[in-house]
Amino acid sequence: MEVKNLILSFFLLFLLVGISSTTAASNGKIKVRRPCKRLVFYFHDIIYNGRNSKNATSAIVGAPAWGNRTIMAGQSHFGDLVVFDDPITLDNNPHSTPVGRAQGFYLYDQKDIFTAWLGFSFVFNSTQHKGSINFAGADPLMNKTRDISVVGGTGDFFMARGIATLMTDAFEGEVYFRLRVDIKLYECW
Repeated sequence: MEVKNLILSFFLLFLLVGISSTTAASNGKIKVRRPCKRLVFYFHDIIYNGRNSKNATSAIVGAPAWGNRTIMAGQSHFGDLVVFDDPITLDNNPHSTPVGRAQGFYLYDQKDIFTAWLGFSFVFNSTQHKGSINFAGADPLMNKTRDISVVGGTGDFFMARGIATLMTDAFEGEVYFRLRVDIKLYECW
């Protein structure tokens, strides 16, 4: 019985010393990291509405039973799945020369709140950038700015990690919107 108490006492002592040393070492300060690369792009989305097939860069490919594929479903667009292949520009002019394409999908995922889940890539093939940056995350559309994760990349952005801050820069009804994407990469190779 004494041996068990002695072993337990030593175990608790080592545990206490271990916890106190890790707590003392951190001093409660959080290390602020600066991005290793920062980029700003705009992407321009023109959703197909049944009449604009020449200009459309996105289309509803899935809709709930009460919706259809040319008109967004209800007020929150719940259940609509949209795929896109949008031009990316360096400024907010939709007629500027594209530096790449935003390719992926967004899914309107809540009934009561206007929000979406995004999964897409910026695919570059210009003299300035080659490769892709991959994004994923929730997009609460009613917030002025919202962050999604940079989850990887290829080429110039090999294994990139970081945050992309989205801001709706302009919209025209349910047919056109433009996003300003401020990318801050914290892992650059």
